[in-house]
Amino acid sequence: MASADFAPLADALARDHTAVTYDPRGHASSTIDYPQEDSTPESRADDIAAILDDLGAESAHVFGSSGGAVTGLALASGHPGRVVRTLVAHEPPLLDLLPEAIIETFRADGLHAAWYQFMVTAGFDMSGPGEGAPVEAPPEPTEQQTREAARFFEHELRPTTRYVPDVDARKNGPSRVVIGIGADSGRLLTYGTSVALCELLGSTPVEFTGDHGGFLGAPAEFADTPRGIASSPRTTGEFGPI
Repeated sequence: MASADFAPLADALARDHTAVTYDPRGHASSTIDYPQEDSTPESRADDIAAILDDLGAESAHVFGSSGGAVTGLALASGHPGRVVRTLVAHEPPLLDLLPEAIIETFRADGLHAAWYQFMVTAGFDMSGPGEGAPVEAPPEPTEQQTREAARFFEHELRPTTRYVPDVDARKNGPSRVVIGIGADSGRLLTYGTSVALCELLGSTPVEFTGDHGGFLGAPAEFADTPRGIASSPRTTGEFGPI
């Protein structure tokens, strides 16, 4: 997702923090030199570290949702010299195996069919209108939407969902790591992956407003949770510095 999608959440967090968002390579205003290069959690973590260096930020509280949560895990593991004071990883989709059918659907049937299959696989209710109700055809995607979807399905989805965090490094590293789950996410695949990661870490997940996209529906209320985590001392079952 591009930085514009996180603007309401960033505005809410900016009440008492300096909030920084970014466009990942190949999305929105961010250009990419090699479009066929996979976007891995490690490469995205390198980009975030470079942004923090450019800003002259010695440390930061980091929030990431879904694929961004995986990027945050890679940042905390791969840049021990870059002080991630608190990582709030909201529903990281750490899967052992991505259903390859989703990518094949994108190649064969296009953007809308692939997103539909992706959402169904993730556990979202994609049932349409009732019997007899008119069904509107989805709008034709723009050139940018098609380009960004290709970037996501072909080069980001596999590396992100197949990322395996270094659990020992997380337990003993300098960064405090908190795993978040949505209050309404129990039916979703990412709820299970988040709980599984907490079991490996020996920690307890923190509940957020809404579901996987809770930061979109109620950004101000959603922001209260990471703000509270960043300003509070470490609790039992969390790792990293107080």
